[in-house]
Amino acid sequence: MTDSDDVRRIALSLPETVEKEAWQMPTFRVAGRMFVTIPDDETSFAVRCPRHEREELIAAEPEKFWVPPHEAGSNWVRVRIAALDDLAELRDILVDSWSQAAPPELVEKFTGRTPSTT
Repeated sequence: MTDSDDVRRIALSLPETVEKEAWQMPTFRVAGRMFVTIPDDETSFAVRCPRHEREELIAAEPEKFWVPPHEAGSNWVRVRIAALDDLAELRDILVDSWSQAAPPELVEKFTGRTPSTT
């Protein structure tokens, strides 16, 4: 079963990622920009997600994705760890969030694709 240790392990495997505690929880950053947090209960994590995509994710899979009221105005979405299909899905979600925070040259070097500017 996937858990918060898997989130930490995969996040730290991404290039130039560092872990830093903030708000009494682990956060993961690339080039000083946060791309994932793991709240206290460790049953979910939060990642970067453009708002227009976030609404589609939540509508398609509300058991997996949601946004707490205090984060409604942000470009972040929460992911329920227990609802993930497997480690590959977890990795895809984390790489996508990392790609939104990382410098374009680093994204291109790691993924082989030029990052979107939208």
